[in-house]
Amino acid sequence: MASSETIDVHEHGTTVDAKKGKVQCHYCGKVVSGGFHRLKYHLGGIRGDVRPCTEVPTNVRETFRLMIVKTKDEHLNKEQGELNGPSSRNLSKTANKMKCTLQQDENSVQLEREHVYLPSEIGGFETPLNGSKVGESLPRSIQKLMGRFFYETGVDLSAAKSSSFQKLIDGTIAVGHRKYSTPGLRELRGEIFEEEVNEMKSYVRHIKESWPSTGCSIVLDGWTDKKGRKLVNFLVDCPKGVIYLRSSDISDLVGDVDGLLLFFEGVIEEVGFENVIQIVTDSTSDDMVAVGKQLREKHRSVFWTVSASHCIELMLDKIADMDLTRPILDKAKTITRFIHGHEAVLKLMRNHTCGSDLFKPSKSRSVMPFYTLENIVIEKESLQRIFISSEWETMNLASTTEGKRVAAIVDDSYFWSGAKGVLKATFPLINLMHLIHNSDRPLIAYIYEMMDQAKEIIKNKFMNKKADYSKFWKVIDGIWNSHLHSPLHAAGYYLNPSYIYSSNFFMDAEVAAGLLCCVVRMARDTGIQDLIARQIDVYRTAQGSFKHGSSEDQKSAFPPAVWWSNHGGQYPELQRMAIRILSQTCDGALRYNLHRTLAEKLLTKGRNQIEQQWLIDEACVHYNLHLRQFETDINSDTLAGEIDPMDDWIVDGKPEFHQSDNCGGRD
Repeated sequence: MASSETIDVHEHGTTVDAKKGKVQCHYCGKVVSGGFHRLKYHLGGIRGDVRPCTEVPTNVRETFRLMIVKTKDEHLNKEQGELNGPSSRNLSKTANKMKCTLQQDENSVQLEREHVYLPSEIGGFETPLNGSKVGESLPRSIQKLMGRFFYETGVDLSAAKSSSFQKLIDGTIAVGHRKYSTPGLRELRGEIFEEEVNEMKSYVRHIKESWPSTGCSIVLDGWTDKKGRKLVNFLVDCPKGVIYLRSSDISDLVGDVDGLLLFFEGVIEEVGFENVIQIVTDSTSDDMVAVGKQLREKHRSVFWTVSASHCIELMLDKIADMDLTRPILDKAKTITRFIHGHEAVLKLMRNHTCGSDLFKPSKSRSVMPFYTLENIVIEKESLQRIFISSEWETMNLASTTEGKRVAAIVDDSYFWSGAKGVLKATFPLINLMHLIHNSDRPLIAYIYEMMDQAKEIIKNKFMNKKADYSKFWKVIDGIWNSHLHSPLHAAGYYLNPSYIYSSNFFMDAEVAAGLLCCVVRMARDTGIQDLIARQIDVYRTAQGSFKHGSSEDQKSAFPPAVWWSNHGGQYPELQRMAIRILSQTCDGALRYNLHRTLAEKLLTKGRNQIEQQWLIDEACVHYNLHLRQFETDINSDTLAGEIDPMDDWIVDGKPEFHQSDNCGGRD
């Protein structure tokens, strides 16, 4: 690795506008304002007011990062040497905090989406803790962080009055030697909250500024609450980030397609008809299908699509109900209910599996049965050992009808072969769902090809035997043709340079029709349509500026929308359409796991105007904080969930009290 003394930042960027101090990164193509000084931060992965480079080699990033750390340490140490008293201690703490921040930022440079910081996230504590007196208020910055915790998680603000919460703060911040007064309800509902609302509104405005260039997708998060109300949260997704728009009760519009159309037109108008590329729903109900059709006919520039995750769930549900699959899942459920329903058997199982459980929860109810079946197959040998062990033979359960049935299932070779067949058909779809949920970039350019790849994997797992895989393909194709496929997906496939410039690119009638549909609907002027058609030919044959972009080191080096920003400038009409298509999501709101309690409270009538406005602001802060945090944690397992003790894979709906099997009691 080059040392910080020898590396020259000018070798890693090119000046594109000397007067305005704009420099273009050699690795990702981003144009950075502020000259080569800010380019160092971009290359070193230092977040703040410049987006880290995601393509820079690790050794180069580390060199610039260390250079910046060293420079800042030298500057701070110099200031510290010139000052005396408490301020010098503060500078030392600031230096340590800066090192910690830089180390943390290095771990986050792989995120594709730009993280927009709120003003309160920039800077350190406003007041040094060492200068605090017993019983005084916490520094304002810490009070705001506490407030943000309450607002983001939805914890009842009255918890701030809890003596346990006060002790937690004293023990954490003061380590038991000082006491601080935590912000109370008045502060949390007053000044602290007002500051948070204002900062969040500023953040939302910043996101909205990108909509005219990239376009955006309105994402629907719908559900039925315990009162039977049909509720929906509206989110707006774009490359800059996802924001919460509002919550609505559409119960009175159920069955009224014209009313729903008028309602959705109002939402689109709020975002801007010129900005909205598509509406992504998580429902295939008759009402939604009908309103989607009418919306497409009336507003041709707005597409209506169904969430890719939801469509994969529909595929999994249909596969689970197939005649050859349902008996396998029922037997697997019999095993988990029996083992989790008897303490002694559960303990015996954990002894044989080194503490592992069979039941694997998921946030998606459609995925969970196959997760659990996979665990059962993994623990096949352990389960078989259990039911021939001496411990099992001495249990009273071994002689019961239920016990004998489970033992027979575990010993049944047809069950195991059937279980493996079910996993062959479903896990390519589940893995695709994982990929969609955990991606930090829009996948509309990839979903078309990824669905084909999932089908091919299923075919290969069944050794290309059509009689075995065709029944699963039929289910997948049925959902694809009825709900999932959109002209945007076909156009995204065609406009993805990593596909069109590969040797195995396949231009079928569906792709051609989808691309033509997007041209006609997104460019209403026939002159512009003809111009785009001619530019598409130039793109397809890799002429002009596309020639350089079609090279191996360029076509897959950037996300497709970024590639078009770099190479499509000579063809602005096609470039604009391509960027607006390729910047869209293909997924719905499931991945965000939004908490719906606050929306349900917000949509309950009978509240005075002041209190209702407070709830509206609270929802804005709560959901947008949650969505920003999701992007920070995007590489976590977004499909993972927690075990529900009343799940029907654990209990059969009629739980009975069982005496301890260790005591020899009979069931």
